[in-house]
Amino acid sequence: MANHAAHQDTSITSASPAGTARDMSEKLGEAASELASKAGEKVDRVIHEADATVRTIGAQGRDAGERVTEVAGNVKAAIDKSLKEQPMATLAIAAALGLVVGALWKS
Repeated sequence: MANHAAHQDTSITSASPAGTARDMSEKLGEAASELASKAGEKVDRVIHEADATVRTIGAQGRDAGERVTEVAGNVKAAIDKSLKEQPMATLAIAAALGLVVGALWKS
């Protein structure tokens, strides 16, 4: 019977408020650690996606710049050809464009 009473005393001490608080503290610590880990994973994923987006935008910007450079070269070649073949018509077109741009600028 003394053994049985001693066993009951041990179970009472393990369920004491200090033991329960320690268990709760450990559970809270584990839960906080798990949440921090999940948050870290989400932050890593967002950073990875943002990096991929920046790379994509950069590549698109380079492509657009290359196309603009190509178009500018084509326009310059067309103007040079027009100046050689029809200088007066080219001058008239340039004057008309100047008037249109001036009118748009003024309004």
